[in-house]
Amino acid sequence: MTDDSKTNRLTRRRLMGSALFTAVGLVVCFLVLVGKPATQPTQFPEPRRPLVDVIVAAPSDHSISVRTQGTVEPVRRVGLVAQVSGKVESVSDRFLDGRFFSAGDILLELEKADYEFAIARARAQEAAAAQRVAEERGRNLQAQREWRDLGTTEANDLFLRKPQLRAAEASLAAAQADVAAAELALQRTTVRAPFDGRLEKKSVDLGQFVAPGTVLAQIYATDRVEVHLPISDSQLALLELPLFETAVETYPDVTLSTRFGGKRWQWQGQIARVEASIDRDSRVTFAIAEVANPFSHTGSQRPPLTPGLFVEASISGKPIQQSVELPATALRGDNTVLLVNENSRLERFPVELLRREQDLVWVRGIEAGSNVVAEQSSLLAAGAAIEVASVRSSDG
Repeated sequence: MTDDSKTNRLTRRRLMGSALFTAVGLVVCFLVLVGKPATQPTQFPEPRRPLVDVIVAAPSDHSISVRTQGTVEPVRRVGLVAQVSGKVESVSDRFLDGRFFSAGDILLELEKADYEFAIARARAQEAAAAQRVAEERGRNLQAQREWRDLGTTEANDLFLRKPQLRAAEASLAAAQADVAAAELALQRTTVRAPFDGRLEKKSVDLGQFVAPGTVLAQIYATDRVEVHLPISDSQLALLELPLFETAVETYPDVTLSTRFGGKRWQWQGQIARVEASIDRDSRVTFAIAEVANPFSHTGSQRPPLTPGLFVEASISGKPIQQSVELPATALRGDNTVLLVNENSRLERFPVELLRREQDLVWVRGIEAGSNVVAEQSSLLAAGAAIEVASVRSSDG
C-alpha cells in the first residue's frame, strides 16, 4: 500500500469521527432542550392581616366636664380708710398682715383728745341755745298776755316774738347736730372691722399721723372666695351658664383642685354668675365660681383656699344627647374614624368632634352598632383587610 492511500484512509476516519461527534452533540442538545420539565409558578404565603381592637358604638347621653383654670380672689376686698385725722394711738394684735378678725373687732384707735374737746364746746353751745329758746318762749307767753289785756284777738307776730322763737329753736337744733357730729367723729377714732375677714396688708402703724381718706390697710372677707374661669366658645356649648339673671335654676357645680405642700387638694363650689362683658383680647367668656367658707376647718389637713392660689377647675356640663365616647387613639387628625365593614375591611368615616381630653374624645354621627377601630396605626388604611382581636362596647 502506497503512502497516498494510507493518508486518504486516515483523513476519512477523522472526518467520520468529527461527524459522529457532532451528531451526538446535536442529539444531546436536543434532548436537553426538549426534555426540560415545565416551569412551576412559585407559591407565596398569603400576608397576615393586621389585628385590631374594635369598639361597638353605643350612642347615649354624656355629661362632659369642662376643664379650665384660674386664680382665687376674695369676693369682697376693701381698703380700710380713716374718716378722721389724728395720730395712731394704739393698734390691736390683729392689726398685722395675715391676721384674722371678726366683725366689730377694734383694729386701731386714733388720738381722742381733740374730739373730746370738740364735744365739750358743742355741748356748751347746745346749752346756750336751749337757754335762748326757753327765754323766747317765756317772752312769747308774756306778749300773749299783754295783747289779751288790750282786749283784741289779733296780734302781730313780731310783737309776740314768734320769729325770735323760731330762730332760737333753729339754733338749738344746729347745736344739737354739732354735738352729734362731734360724738360721731369721736367714735370714728376707733376703727373697727366691718366684717369677718383677714388683713392682707397694713399701711400705717403706731404713732403715725393719718389724715381723712388715708388707707390704713387692705382687708378682705373670708366668708366666700371666687375664681374667674375663662370659657371658650366650644366649651360654652357644653355648659348651662347663667347668661341671664333667671335663665338657670341650678347653676353648674365646680370642683377646684391644686397641688399644695406636695399633695393635691380639692374644694367644691358653684358657678354663681358670668362677667358683664366678653374679654376683648382673648374673646372668651369668664364664668365666676364661688366657694363658701374657704377657711373653715373640716377636720382634715386640707389647706385654706387662700386668695392668689392658682387652681384647676372641672365644671359639670349639660347632657349631650346621642354622643359616643371613644379613646383618643380612635380619632384621626382629620376628625375621621376607621370602621370595620361586614367584609372585614376598613372604611374611613367622618364624625363631629364634641370634646377632647387627654385620653378620651366624644363624637357624634356614628350609628349604633358600628365597629370602630380603637387605635390608629400606620399599617391601617381605608380598604385594608383586617382581623378583629377583641370587641367591647363604647358605653363601658
